[in-house]
Parts: sequence; C-alpha cells; structure tokens
Amino acid sequence: MKWLIALLLASSATLAAQEPQVDALAMDYVRLSLSMGAHDGNYVDAYYGPAHLQEQASKTPLSLAEIKTKAHSLQAALNRLPGPAADSMDGLRLEFLKKQTAAMLGRIDLLQGRKMNFDQESAVLYDTVAPHHDRRHFDAIIAKIDALLPGPGTTAERLSAFRAQFIIPRDRLKPVFEAAIQGCREQTLKHITLPEGENFTLEFVTGKPWSGYNWYKGKYQSLIQINVEQPIYIERAIDIGCHEGYPGHHTYNALLEKNLVVGRKWLEYSVYPLFSPQSLIAEGSANYGVDMAFPDALKLAFQRDVLYPLAGIDPAQIEKYDALLKLAGQLTYAGNEAARNYLDGKATRAQTIDWLVNVELYPAEKAPQRTTFYDTYRSYIINYNVGKDLVKDYVEANSREALGEPERSALRWQVYGQLLSSPRLPSTIKAPLAD
Repeated sequence: MKWLIALLLASSATLAAQEPQVDALAMDYVRLSLSMGAHDGNYVDAYYGPAHLQEQASKTPLSLAEIKTKAHSLQAALNRLPGPAADSMDGLRLEFLKKQTAAMLGRIDLLQGRKMNFDQESAVLYDTVAPHHDRRHFDAIIAKIDALLPGPGTTAERLSAFRAQFIIPRDRLKPVFEAAIQGCREQTLKHITLPEGENFTLEFVTGKPWSGYNWYKGKYQSLIQINVEQPIYIERAIDIGCHEGYPGHHTYNALLEKNLVVGRKWLEYSVYPLFSPQSLIAEGSANYGVDMAFPDALKLAFQRDVLYPLAGIDPAQIEKYDALLKLAGQLTYAGNEAARNYLDGKATRAQTIDWLVNVELYPAEKAPQRTTFYDTYRSYIINYNVGKDLVKDYVEANSREALGEPERSALRWQVYGQLLSSPRLPSTIKAPLAD
C-alpha cells in the first residue's frame, strides 16, 4: 500500500510541476494564434484575453515563416511533456493544445501554397474526415421527398414552390427572431446554468457568405448577426436562434470562459482559431443543440403557436412541411460532396450549383452564396453535419444508462453541458470525462 501512496504522491507532484510549463506553452499558443490574424483575416474568430498580447501581435508582427518555426517549437515542447491521464481535464488540455497547434501548422501550409485535397485538409484542420456518399444514396432520399410532392416539374422545383409559403416577410424578421432566441434561451436555462449577466446584441446584415454568425466578445457577451440578403424560411428562426445563441455558440463560449478561462485560468481558451478542431465541437454542438432545446413535438408546437403567428404564416400545412424538412435534412451530406468536388477541382461552380439545387435540394436563390462560403471557408463545411453527428453520438452514448425518457433527457443535458465546458476535441469525444 505504501508504494501505491508514494506513486500517487509522485504523480501529483509531477502534474503540479507540469502545470506552470503548460501555462507558459499555452501563452505561446495564444501569441501565435493572434499573430496568425495578420495573415488570415478569418483565423481569429474571437479573443478576449489580455489586451497587451493583442497589441504585441499587432505592433511586432511575425512573418508566416516565423510563426511556423515557433509553432514547430511549441509542438515539440508539448510533445516532451509527460502525459497525464488521457481522459482527465489536464490530459484533455494537453491534447487540445497539441491538436490546435497541429491545425495551426496545417493552416500555415495552406497559406504558403501547399496543396491538399478536401479530406487531407479537413483531417489536418478539424481532426476529422467526412464520410463519402455517392449519388444513389441521395437519390433514395429524394425519391421519398418526391412522393410527398406530386405534380409537374423537378423535385427541387416543387419543393421550392411549396417552401415559398414559409418565407418570413422582411418586416417581421425582428419579432420572429427575438421570440425564437428567447424561446431557445428559456429551454436552455431549464438545464444549464449560465453566467450572471450573459447577454447578446442582435443585428441584421447583408453581403455575407453565411446565414448567421456569433461574434463572441468576452465577459459573456455576444454579437449575433443574421444575414437577410436572401429569403429566410420560418424554420431557420429556431435553427439560427439555437445555433448562434442558446444552447449553441453563445452558451458554448460563455461556459468555456466561465469554467476554463476564469475558473481554471487556462488562457488558451480566450482565443478561438476558426480553422481548428475546436470548430467541429463548436459547430457540432450548436447544431445538435437545436434538437436538445426543441425536440420534435415541442419545436412543432412552438412554431405553430408562437412563430407562425408572428410571421403571419398560415400553419395549416406545418406537419407536411416538417416531414419534408426532416427528409431534406438527410441530404446535408450532399453539401459535403459538393464542396469536396468543387474544391478538389472535379466540378465547376456551375456544376456545383446544379448539384446543390438538384441533389441537396438547396434553395436555388441561395446556392451561389453557398459556393462563396466554400471559397471562403473551404472544408469547414463538414463541421456542421459531421460535427453534429459526432456530438450526438457522444451525448447518446454517455446517457444510455438512464432508464426512462425523463431521466435520459436530464442526463443528455448533463453530458451536453459538460461537453460545452470541457477541452474535448473530435478525437477525444469517445470516453467519459474523468473529472
């Protein structure tokens, strides 16, 4: 027994001695991440750490070559550290820094002109490769949609015509989105305790390659922007409200700040590099958060009783529309194929738009904007659907022990909230959290 106690004491001493080293390396990681912002305008998605680090990065900029050299040194230093238990918070923290630094090096390679195909790029940047699906996989789903929409024209044309009745009028966007975000917040607060004083500002914008965006400002504040350049369908109110707000990006960033930056003094979480494995967790948890906050029946009722009246939309065909949307949701991986072929040079922009419209059944008016998203963010697209499926699998796998649905739902929220407050990345969301 004495030897075991001695071993545990020695292990604790090793971890205690290691912590200042990790803190110093984390500081290096933050500095390098901020330096990347001078070479890649989209790289730093959020920063709310010490102002002097940002000022230093601005006043004494590093070249890409210098950042690369320092990132390799950081990587080597991280690899030399003795590893704590892999499923402990300290172990997950060390793995986080390693994966994020490797992604930084991958992004530098791309900026310096290295050629990677879609899957190589996503593996380096997001710690994940999206599955491949052929046209027959999607045709089987399209056939089911086709059966629900008899009549002349292509399936895409008939679906587009049917969906037109569910567009939110421009002058009603504000009350609809305010109500949707408030509903998302109320559902989230039933299960997750948010930091006191958290809040957001809502803005409507145009000229963006995305439909919605959360700009996290620190101190539990966010700016949520919604792109109104194209028509917005009624179901997107809950989707965007939950994804960008509660329990999505705003909640995720606020919990990371509260529990890791403030609670543990882990400075590396005060910077969010967009092109990194953290994005798969961020986007995946935000998309799965829609289902967490609004399970099927609740979502349908909230839309019918609250959002449809605010939008002035007749809910008579809401059940049919919901069934169509569920089927169309199974086509999201067609968007990955569109991006993969487009970015790998196997499809032109025109061919990609055609695929988006006729295979993913993406709204024709929005398809060109989607290719602009691919141009800007490239393989980032996999973070939404692959990320959602990974997060869903993780949450479900860690909540199966609950016997009844109420208990299982409560446990799902517990596991989900724990994930939002932890350093987990795609390759580390398979085991339960140790502490």
